Amino acid sequence: MEKFKSESVVTIFKKWKTGFLFGVFGVLLFAGKVFAFGGGQPAQEGGEAPNMLVTMFPFILMFVILYLLIIRPQQKKQKDHQRMVDELKKGDRVVTSGGVHGTITGIKEQEGILVVQVAKEVQIEVSRGSISRVDERKAKK
Repeated sequence: MEKFKSESVVTIFKKWKTGFLFGVFGVLLFAGKVFAFGGGQPAQEGGEAPNMLVTMFPFILMFVILYLLIIRPQQKKQKDHQRMVDELKKGDRVVTSGGVHGTITGIKEQEGILVVQVAKEVQIEVSRGSISRVDERKAKK
């Protein structure tokens, strides 16, 4: 499949996903209130309490949806970023979280610092964690 190149499509999808998520939460909260008030049915004779599983179902469903739509993708993204940072080597073109573009010229493993050349004869030291992405263009020699 071809990746979407239009940012407007991606933006629309993100807005749709957020709106969908709020809609599902609203329905689940309403369902929770219906279950809590007995669903409009008359009170049971004998004073039996409603089934605990039925009462907790909306909250369990909300947690599952929250996990699938938010927590799991974020964990995957963090894992991919950590793998990318661990695989950095000399000669890679990188972009820091501050937007600085440069080429890695040295690595200080003990301190977790990368020496990045940003211009001819100009080198800076940045933390490994501040690297946001690896630039796929070839490094200038």
